[in-house]
Amino acid sequence: MVNCCGLVTIKNEPVPLKSVAVDVRVQGHVATVTSTLLYVNGEERPLEAVFVFPLPGDCALCHFSAKLGDTEVVAKLQDKQKAREQYDDALSSGHQAFLLEESDQSPDVFQVNVGSLPPGESAAITLVYISELAMQADDALRFCLPAVLNPRYTPQEMDRSKMATVTSVPAGMVPYTLALSAHLSSPQPISKVESNCALEPLVYLNTDETQATVSLSSGHVFDRDVELLLYYQDAHKPTAIVESGQDRLTPGSLMGDPVVMLSFYPEFPAEVTSSLATCGEFIFVLDRSGSMDCRMHSGKDAKMRIESARDTLLLLLKSLPMGCFFNIYGFGSRFESFFPKSVEYKQKTMDEALQKVKGIRADMGGTNILEPLKHLYSQPCIPSHPRQLFIFTDGEVGNTKQVLDLVKLNVNSHRCFSFGIGEGASTALINGLAQEGSGHAQFITGTDRMQPKVMQSLRYALQPAVKDISVDWDLPDGVSVTTLSPPLKVLFHGQRALLYAQLKGESSGNPEGSVTIQYNLLEEKVKNQLGFYLKPAGDTGVTLHRLGARALIRSLEVEERAGGPEAAALREKLMQLSLQSGVSSTHTAFLAIHKGSGKQVQGPLLRRTIPTPSFSGSSYACFGGPIAMCCSMAAPMAPRARKAGMAPMAMNVRKGRKSKKVRMIAMDSAGISDDEEDGFDVVQEPESLTDPLLQLISLQKASGSWEMDSAMAKVLEKSDDELAKLMPVGADKAVWATTLALIWLYGLRLEAQDEWQFVAMKAASWIQAQKVGCVSQCVQAGNALLGCQVQQETLGL
Repeated sequence: MVNCCGLVTIKNEPVPLKSVAVDVRVQGHVATVTSTLLYVNGEERPLEAVFVFPLPGDCALCHFSAKLGDTEVVAKLQDKQKAREQYDDALSSGHQAFLLEESDQSPDVFQVNVGSLPPGESAAITLVYISELAMQADDALRFCLPAVLNPRYTPQEMDRSKMATVTSVPAGMVPYTLALSAHLSSPQPISKVESNCALEPLVYLNTDETQATVSLSSGHVFDRDVELLLYYQDAHKPTAIVESGQDRLTPGSLMGDPVVMLSFYPEFPAEVTSSLATCGEFIFVLDRSGSMDCRMHSGKDAKMRIESARDTLLLLLKSLPMGCFFNIYGFGSRFESFFPKSVEYKQKTMDEALQKVKGIRADMGGTNILEPLKHLYSQPCIPSHPRQLFIFTDGEVGNTKQVLDLVKLNVNSHRCFSFGIGEGASTALINGLAQEGSGHAQFITGTDRMQPKVMQSLRYALQPAVKDISVDWDLPDGVSVTTLSPPLKVLFHGQRALLYAQLKGESSGNPEGSVTIQYNLLEEKVKNQLGFYLKPAGDTGVTLHRLGARALIRSLEVEERAGGPEAAALREKLMQLSLQSGVSSTHTAFLAIHKGSGKQVQGPLLRRTIPTPSFSGSSYACFGGPIAMCCSMAAPMAPRARKAGMAPMAMNVRKGRKSKKVRMIAMDSAGISDDEEDGFDVVQEPESLTDPLLQLISLQKASGSWEMDSAMAKVLEKSDDELAKLMPVGADKAVWATTLALIWLYGLRLEAQDEWQFVAMKAASWIQAQKVGCVSQCVQAGNALLGCQVQQETLGL
């Protein structure tokens, strides 16, 4: 077996990337990230190092430079095709060149080329990007440094020559180190910082605790995405922040004018958050590609992604309101649905769906999400039942931009909630699905449970949302505003929006302006007004300018891809905006050239492809051990050649589970297996539910009630006789059983309330609809039986 440990590739070649150092500067809701990659050529010939890696899909990449000894070369942003040509010309002329470009298909995948690096020499590559921090349900702001880049599935109809080749090694065996430090600054005090990785203690830099530093503990293994959760006091307070334009630039240009960022967080009254719709068409779209048969994380007792998805579908099917409509789709290289069209939610259809959920496998090949979406969008919607899509995927999609364009076209009739499962899920895809589909995005990584995050999104789907959002500006004479962000369509409880705008012109008098944000909530108009100074004092930097430029660039790219007579003009506008702001786009790339000896390199450069950590592309992560690890990777390919091919065959054997597979897998150039076409499966029935909570929920009827039977007694850990003996005289058996279920949930599993909240609400509503007079006696008897002290009003009765 090839030795894959240490600084070598899967072909036993040295890896020139030795370390990655990351400095994070957080200011409120925005992070500026500086990554320095140290390359060393320990070989005897000049080489070209190629590194395909992930960045957040919504970041603004704005700087790229290389340091060679004491000499620093700062890259210039230019037309991507010209940059590629100049890069090749520089190498053939004996110079050193550095190229950084965004993938043509997905804005969260980048490629850096380092060449020609002479024997024994080193180069420190630095890139800088700016990113917004996402708001979490518990009021945390989430910063994520992506580490994992899983191979992306490329549909047959796509031109694979345009796809960046991803080379991966198992998580935990990445042959370079990571050091990360963060400096935090906030208008409000910083309460705490949490992470999925070990951290050094948080150090406050001032007495009001608005500035602090934190870093990863020494010895960190770069085997997962690094997540920081930042907790501020009053994090949701609306703000308007103005950044001055650059004096050296002409007024009227984006970088020469002030830019304002609005942070908007609508407050929902309690009666709104508790108000839930009882209608709707809910379509659950589940990724069943081969990569879903990987573990959720590398820790002990980690479930397979597909198993966690099955449990989540059970919970969703039990939580839907009576009278709505639903359907379930599975997709891979092909797709299929449980029902020809959405069916009304009732006992019969719920039972049929649950039976089919038990048979769900990760057996449908690659991750082609575009075709099922096309089919869904072609189906007529049901009047008075808004259609809402819940899309579950590990995000290993190659045609991200095509998918998002399709979602945007159908946003008026379909809302989209997205869930990124496991390490390496594409941020561009998951966030983009929600943004373009007026929904909400969730990421399930590390030891996160899928169920609470999914149920939170279901609550968003059932709750009233902020609609008809308008932004009105009150500015002095001579000052106008140009919006840089796309229109804000909808916001849910707990969501925050950041909007960017350019302030043009001069005011001879009043130095202040204001903005009023209006929206409708349950047919009532609500207003928020914010004031700001038009020209703040001092050097405020260009962070907000670049985020505003990024927002406008993405909007223009979508318009350009739509085609039409304006496409050429849009491309030119896009190019100019990218070059002016210094923010990369799909049409531009960073290029730096260092004049070397001028001696032409004899023979081809050695190519060294830098691997990224992978969870779905490795036997270590998917199968619980380093089995045939080297064979399971797509062979490194010359990135400049851009040719598709086939990777070696691999044989994987899974042990230690009741469901056993033996597969011969042929992988395409993206490293994705297509089991249905290239192998065979021997699959046994999955293990029965072991979690008592899921066991209890599985017994609930569509109406919300439970039946008093042996299965119910087993979950409650009581005998049939005990349940019958303590049932109040004259009580209905179903009311008694349903009351016991509620007491068990509130008394013994309160910590999981986010998961069973809708199950309990249905149960309480069902009991109330029975109009029986023995509820109080049932609650008292149930508390005595289960050893709880739950009040009747707590149960909603």
